[in-house]
Amino acid sequence: MPLTREDIERIASLGYSPDYFVEHVDGVPRLRNVEGHCVFLDPSTNKCKIYPHRPMGCRLYPLVYVPGEGVDVDPECPKAYTIDRKSVRELAPLVLRLVEMIYGSEKL
Repeated sequence: MPLTREDIERIASLGYSPDYFVEHVDGVPRLRNVEGHCVFLDPSTNKCKIYPHRPMGCRLYPLVYVPGEGVDVDPECPKAYTIDRKSVRELAPLVLRLVEMIYGSEKL
């Protein structure tokens, strides 16, 4: 999951070191994965440890930006069927803004 500067600052303010939860992939800060899962997934409850403070990308998921196609629902998400087209249209501007914040306008 890509992270904005604000995401990193918000999570760090909880006491987590960015070294703990951030990894850089092709120059983009992303949430670190441990054993195929987000570093903040609590394995005993299968819930997010920082849910109220989670990154914007997590808040908008399962909406994703598909280059050349626009905003759509990630078909790999088990809950993809719960998102209606109206919600996709309404939330698309937020997804596009997030993509621009992380990757710049040239990725849109």
